[in-house]
Amino acid sequence: MPKELLLQVTPEIAANENLLKDYMSKQIKVAENEIQHISILKRSIDARQKAIKINLKVVVFFQDDHFSESLFQLPDYKNVSNAPEVIVVGAGPAGLFAALQLIELGIKPIVVERGKNVRGRRRDLKAINVDHIVNEDSNYCFGEGGAGTYSDGKLYTRSKKRGDVDRILQLLVAFGATPDILVDAHPHIGTNKLPQIIQDIRDKIIEHGGQVLFETRVNDIVVKNNEIQGVVIQNGDVIQARKLILATGHSARDIFELLDRKKILIEAKPFALGVRAEHPQSLIDSIQYSCDFRGEFLPPAPYSIVKQVNGRGMYSFCMCPGGVIAPCATSPGEVVTNGWSPSKRDQITANSGIVVELKLEDFKPFAKFGALAGMEFQKAIEQKAWQLAGQTQKVPAQRLVDFTQNKVSSSIPKTSYVPGTTSVELGQVFPGFLTQIMREGFVQFGKSMKGYYTNEAILHAPESRTSSPVRIPRDGETLEHLQIKGLYPCGEGAGFAGGIISAAIDGEKCAIKCVESLLA
Repeated sequence: MPKELLLQVTPEIAANENLLKDYMSKQIKVAENEIQHISILKRSIDARQKAIKINLKVVVFFQDDHFSESLFQLPDYKNVSNAPEVIVVGAGPAGLFAALQLIELGIKPIVVERGKNVRGRRRDLKAINVDHIVNEDSNYCFGEGGAGTYSDGKLYTRSKKRGDVDRILQLLVAFGATPDILVDAHPHIGTNKLPQIIQDIRDKIIEHGGQVLFETRVNDIVVKNNEIQGVVIQNGDVIQARKLILATGHSARDIFELLDRKKILIEAKPFALGVRAEHPQSLIDSIQYSCDFRGEFLPPAPYSIVKQVNGRGMYSFCMCPGGVIAPCATSPGEVVTNGWSPSKRDQITANSGIVVELKLEDFKPFAKFGALAGMEFQKAIEQKAWQLAGQTQKVPAQRLVDFTQNKVSSSIPKTSYVPGTTSVELGQVFPGFLTQIMREGFVQFGKSMKGYYTNEAILHAPESRTSSPVRIPRDGETLEHLQIKGLYPCGEGAGFAGGIISAAIDGEKCAIKCVESLLA
């Protein structure tokens, strides 16, 4: 009979199937040839002691047990070519998983995406990196797969709905992701692997009768008697439907402005803002693993840190081991940073957003913008950074210790940020209260992580798109907008998700509620 066990083993044993089988036979006192297979259910690293261990949850199958490899299959999707239609605005994880769920429930999705498909986006990413040209419709934030496609593909979520999380992970595996994402404590696909998975999801939507319209920007939402009638796209055509899932992401400022202009209820929402800090990966390894060299069996070390400074949380966000910093502006005249890692996490640098939680009161200087006050606060910092760095996609940068000491860095080494950097005292980029919190916070970080506080670390500013600065309120039960019938605010842009998994879960939830209403 299969036996489930919790183990702690060395990284080398965890990485080698034969060594693990040998270790297990000794632990449970059976001959090695009696063990048919060991399935790893969960895997995490315990680096609290100098001798680093890997925590494993395993199931041991013996020779008399029935064992077969788990193959995750896609649902039995129907052909929905002639079914009732629902418009889904945005082809990020919320929109794509909403579309899949609609098809599973027998409804035809019309996915409207302002950006290009995953392959077409690459030319525009090269343009922003090399030529400093920002395409407002196709960039790191806009296009097929959304912001997550080319910004790391982390799948970790704090969502407590484990069944929903497992379902999304299993669907991703069925679409081609490595099964390791079902096992690892902090699963990650990698920016190099995600595009094909996203393309396969899109192909599946089209294969079963859904529509996916790229380079199609929504310019207006048609509302009559507080009910959705459809959307107007940029060429003036109207796409009609009585249900609309709005999954436009945290950077679709034109949609927030459209809703505000039409007096469709939205609210300012607190978010977090700061810098992106880059260290040598070898330095982070030595801090986290307490060793000079991590060896071949340990992955590049991540870190997670949080401090309370002057009543505010300051914390690491979207930490990318073995990764690079990318330019994520969505309009000319602004600079924005984000980070990503390839699947192997094999770059020589590590980077993380280091951000401070904001409060609604921080947006008072922009009060005249009403619900868009937080967005305007965010925009002002991005535009100031653009001015200070030279009005290109170069970003203001400063050595970490120099920043805490209010000292302009005499030199900035080449970093992973391809467009380049300009040495700037970062206190010029941020409001005074934010600068002071970050200066104090970095000193505290150095006390917790010995070696972190160093001028080898380069700060890039700003990290400003952590989450949406706007919430589009909805009913807690029906998930419909509080004012507009048939409108389903969804995902990160609406303020109801924070990452690929939670956005995908929210997309499915909105689709289910939308279909319940449609068929009622």
